[in-house]
Amino acid sequence: MLITKPLFYVAAIPTVVLTGIWNGGFGSALGGVGVPIMALAISPVQAAMILLSVLSLMDLVGLRAYFGKWDRPTLRIMLPGVLLGILSGVLTFGILGEDAIRVLVGGIAVAFTVNNVLGLAAQQHQAGPSVAKGTFWSGVSGLTSFLAHAGGPPAMVYLLLQRMDKVRYVATINAFFMSVNAVKLVPYAWLGQFSADNLSTSLLLTPLVPLGVYLGIWRQNRINLVWFYRISQTCLFLTGLQLVYQGGGHFV
Repeated sequence: MLITKPLFYVAAIPTVVLTGIWNGGFGSALGGVGVPIMALAISPVQAAMILLSVLSLMDLVGLRAYFGKWDRPTLRIMLPGVLLGILSGVLTFGILGEDAIRVLVGGIAVAFTVNNVLGLAAQQHQAGPSVAKGTFWSGVSGLTSFLAHAGGPPAMVYLLLQRMDKVRYVATINAFFMSVNAVKLVPYAWLGQFSADNLSTSLLLTPLVPLGVYLGIWRQNRINLVWFYRISQTCLFLTGLQLVYQGGGHFV
């Protein structure tokens, strides 16, 4: 049965559109605020399941727009790492606390962006992919994405260091999370995390997906590279603060 609470749709409709804009135009972690906003009206677990189905559709819309424009060497490094991270999440499901993971990931995101703003990371920018760093950060992304839907910041920490052009960056992070979300569907279904109610509600929200994604692409085409990276790092910083607040609030 569909969710009928008006408050849910007041929260869900702008959330889906904005998530599509950020994912389609900036490949940013700001989409991570979707679950907390929707959780104002329904449980966080139900919100996460509904949004995961919507995100999977966004990945397909983004695939059409960015097909073949991603950085293949980077993905060859990151995809094995993220699979190991998701497997670790499956094996530790219910053991590691979601709130502690959110605080950790949020702290990393905030520290990384502050480090960049202060110019302390100027010498860390790489000419090409690093197997060690790419495997590590993608593994962390897979683990935190599976356990706490917070995989964006670790992936962005690695990808922002590459200083790709904006289209290649967005195409790469979209291809990465398309793989992550597709793989997550299998263990989530196996663990009984989906229901007919959640899936039917996700289906009702799907017409908003292409609207948000293509608005994001339209906006990205009108922003130069300098401002693109400023916006991306701001999104990472805000998401980090949101994760620290969301997770830390349960320890107070």
